Amino acid sequence: MNGSRIAAVGHYQPAKVLTNEELAGMVDTSDEWIRSRVGIRTRHIAGPDEPVDELAAHAAAKALAAAGLAPGDIDLILVATSTAIDRSPNMAARVAARLGIPSPAAMDVNVVCAGFTHALATADHAVRAGAAARALVIGADKMSDVTDWGDRTTCVLVGDGAGAAVVEASGEAGVGPVLWGSVPEMGHAVRIEGQPARFAQEGQSVYRWATTQLPAIARRACERAGLAPEDLAGVVLHQANLRIIEPLAEKLGAVNAVVARDVSESGNTSAASIPLAFSKLVEQGRISGGDPVLLFGFGGNLSYAGQVVRCP
Repeated sequence: MNGSRIAAVGHYQPAKVLTNEELAGMVDTSDEWIRSRVGIRTRHIAGPDEPVDELAAHAAAKALAAAGLAPGDIDLILVATSTAIDRSPNMAARVAARLGIPSPAAMDVNVVCAGFTHALATADHAVRAGAAARALVIGADKMSDVTDWGDRTTCVLVGDGAGAAVVEASGEAGVGPVLWGSVPEMGHAVRIEGQPARFAQEGQSVYRWATTQLPAIARRACERAGLAPEDLAGVVLHQANLRIIEPLAEKLGAVNAVVARDVSESGNTSAASIPLAFSKLVEQGRISGGDPVLLFGFGGNLSYAGQVVRCP
């Protein structure tokens, strides 16, 4: 085996849906204001009895079932999250306990909104190096826990959820080479800090960076996979804001691709946004097995990571 592939995906969202109209009763905003600025209609919000590891475990269980695997088939768990309240046990260990996965390597990855694509690359490297046979890669965040619900510039953006992928050894590379990096001097532009921790960002700075600098970086991720943007069947960008997703996708030049726009119904779910949106495209049949799909995460630090994968 000289590569890895995504064998299956799964996702999970809490049952509670928070609409723009309900938000308008909490802060000075309106449905029209939110839609026109960020393109979001609804978002899912977890309850106080739904911690991050529960969201992650639900998504992971669906991915395992879709792959036809048992918990004992997994030997590596990576959970991308930036909203874990406790330091230890980490979310990966808690997911293992919830699902009954015996003795896996269990690690959390905190690269905020780019966490899932960083974790996917790490799993790919581990599998190709022979350090793992099958990995669960999960993006899960409970952004509602770190949101100031009195700040209309941020509370209108966020949602909770999780998405997961099973990554396994393969004779052919189904997970392309990662292109990753960061702009540390601009790390202050997206923050989750303080006591209690609160999400804040410099929206205009993030918008300019994402729409002017990232298209060229995303194209380079395609080049590393030996593809041109027009060869892509799907594009799943971090679901930050529709006003970022649409110009970034247009400048990328993926003219034949289905572009994920799950942010409209799910909001910004941080590390969960890419696997959540990807899993929905697969479930809906909008992309097919073997299709090349660009996954591209960006956000906090300002970090980015992207790779072309083959649809399971």
